[in-house]
Amino acid sequence: MPERRPTMMNPPIESLLDKVDSKFTLVTLASRRGRQINSYFNQLGEGLGAIVPPQVTSVSRKPLSIALEEIAAGKIVYTRTVAEDATEE
Repeated sequence: MPERRPTMMNPPIESLLDKVDSKFTLVTLASRRGRQINSYFNQLGEGLGAIVPPQVTSVSRKPLSIALEEIAAGKIVYTRTVAEDATEE
């Protein structure tokens, strides 16, 4: 097996792809969760408390990086919903 070179991406993409079924799912899941985390940080002073805070402790300050760390830790999962066929009667 070839030696893995260190990258700036932590967690590595390969470990994240093990948690989801496709790259598209990974991007969609991370972007949605990143937006939720960003909204949480923006509403902190208002005391609303409707949005779930970050589920992992992170040294990163970027919402997308925190979302990727949550996915790698298994704190954020997705469920595939089956759309009903509109033409079926």
